[in-house]
Amino acid sequence: MMEKKAADLLNKYLSAVPLVAILRGVTPDEVLDVSRVLIGHGIRVIEVPLNSPDPFESIRRLGEALGDQCLHGAGTVLTPADVDRVADASGRLIVTPNSDVSVIRRAVERGLVPFPGFMTPTEAFAAIGAGARHIKLFPAATVGTGHLKAIKAVLPREVGVYAVGGVGAAEMESWRQAGAVGFGIGSEIYQPGRDLAEIDRRTAALVAACAKG
Repeated sequence: MMEKKAADLLNKYLSAVPLVAILRGVTPDEVLDVSRVLIGHGIRVIEVPLNSPDPFESIRRLGEALGDQCLHGAGTVLTPADVDRVADASGRLIVTPNSDVSVIRRAVERGLVPFPGFMTPTEAFAAIGAGARHIKLFPAATVGTGHLKAIKAVLPREVGVYAVGGVGAAEMESWRQAGAVGFGIGSEIYQPGRDLAEIDRRTAALVAACAKG
């Protein structure tokens, strides 16, 4: 039931604004202010990569302060043990750079939504078979839109494919035409040391570009 609720929220939020914010390097002291900017522009799916400073504390603070306004969780999740720590910190989203079926299955077992990365059809179908219904082509820019278009032809229609890695506002339309239903955005929104006014400006531009599709 918990997983269905989280999955329903993910679908709801991404249907409105199909962007996942990747806050790599964010600290616990700034994560709430940055996330409020994102939420103010309609981005409600927020990922704190586990190679950020004290990521579980950031995830915990997000859950306590903004858990009713966003679907938050972790990125760069590499092991089932990481899944457990994210769940225990209040996270509900598990984003991975790869298609590790043990991680995906553990996310499903804990009631979290898996969002794994893939590059090949074999990886995509392994992720789907383990329970993923949202998958990300990563890194997207290194393989291009033609690669996605070819893979989309054989994937189940109900599986949403997102382009992540080297995709920004200028590239969104070409990726949409190739079959991407949304995007993961990292450094184009957030980088350590970037002030809130700049994050606000960049977020507004990305949401506007996404809305043109």
